[in-house]
Amino acid sequence: MNPVIDQILTNIEKVMIGKRDVAELSLVALLAGGHVLLEDVPGVGKTMMVRALAKSVNASFRRIQFTPDLLPSDVTGVSIYNPKDMEFQFRPGPLMGNIILADEINRTSPKTQSALLEGMEEASVTIDGVTHKLQKPFFVMATQNPIEYEGTYPLPEAQLDRFLLKMRMGYPDIQEEMEVLTRAQKVPPIEDLQPVIDLDGLRTLQEKIKEVFVDDTIKRYIVDIVRRTRDHGSVYLGASPRGSIALMKAAQGFAFLYNRDYVLPDDIQYLAPFVLAHRIILKSEAKFEGISAEQIIKRVVERVPVPVQRFVR
Repeated sequence: MNPVIDQILTNIEKVMIGKRDVAELSLVALLAGGHVLLEDVPGVGKTMMVRALAKSVNASFRRIQFTPDLLPSDVTGVSIYNPKDMEFQFRPGPLMGNIILADEINRTSPKTQSALLEGMEEASVTIDGVTHKLQKPFFVMATQNPIEYEGTYPLPEAQLDRFLLKMRMGYPDIQEEMEVLTRAQKVPPIEDLQPVIDLDGLRTLQEKIKEVFVDDTIKRYIVDIVRRTRDHGSVYLGASPRGSIALMKAAQGFAFLYNRDYVLPDDIQYLAPFVLAHRIILKSEAKFEGISAEQIIKRVVERVPVPVQRFVR
């Protein structure tokens, strides 16, 4: 594994117990310039993980608690008239940070959701006709509770498509939960975390990600998988070309994570459910039978021939 990446993950593991895979995928999204949707129940450590990630890269952290009465200006900021200077002054909202935790995004109105998603897609927000660029790097981890749906506004598929990865954390096992209790008796380790890298170093890593080599056979493999989702009998709407791009970028980030400058078919196979499952719409019959989108993607990957051609760089 890349030494710097390994140090960041070790730093996060001081706070998070037994969730290295989730930390790795979050870091992949950050390095690839994408965003993460984390669907899980409350109390499993989502906030703590994002805070640890922000501290590890010396980034500004903002947490937005989404509620039904939250307005778009509460997220992006607002222009306020200053009678002394006789002009409007922009007061930035919590979106003007490096790493943003959008907690329970499905509890706010679609109008407020769209304000966040505009920033995610365009890396800027427009307020009173003036465009304000967001800081770089800019990373959003949004959460939603998969259990409670009363009074919520589920994200439509077109907006889910803005997230590079969708994943779940799950409960810790017995030993991990006992370790959580032990650590809870002491000073929270999050307070003692020290940065591993600064923002300039992180931006440099993000640029290096783009240099990771993707052979044409791997690109064809990605396209074959994505196109197969459009023809699957249980799928009403398959993944778009944006899904192909997302899978390639995620694979580049994952390869860099493991200190490789090239992408392997194994990277694609591992990442496909996290990248594509939230980008497809299942038919009602499939939902009735209890088939999940993740299962569909895994079946698709199993049926697409794996490229075995050797290439010379």
